[in-house]
Amino acid sequence: MVTSKKKSGAKKSAQKKSAAKVSRKKSVSKAPKSGKSKLPSVQVRNKPLRSLTEEALQKYFKDLSGTPPKNLYNLVIGEVEAPLLQSVMEFTEGNQTIASDILGINRATLRKKLKQYKLI
Repeated sequence: MVTSKKKSGAKKSAQKKSAAKVSRKKSVSKAPKSGKSKLPSVQVRNKPLRSLTEEALQKYFKDLSGTPPKNLYNLVIGEVEAPLLQSVMEFTEGNQTIASDILGINRATLRKKLKQYKLI
């Protein structure tokens, strides 16, 4: 009798584990097969940063009325990098070591950029 209870208990445990695996698989979303990205899609309520950037650049080019832009790369990087650094520094409460880990850059590089944008 004891062995049959152990077997049925083990069977129920295996069924629970199997059901948990199935429910986890259902909750994972895959990226659409458009060939553009291999990363999983992230669904958020706001527009993705990429879309906002594209819209801002389209408006910028339209506002130029055909005049060719100069130093566009530095302009865009400066507009994005400064608030990125500021937000991460606020999130880490000023801890540069943690901020550099979050950003994936060397701490010395982070310090240089913080000075460049007059954030320290």
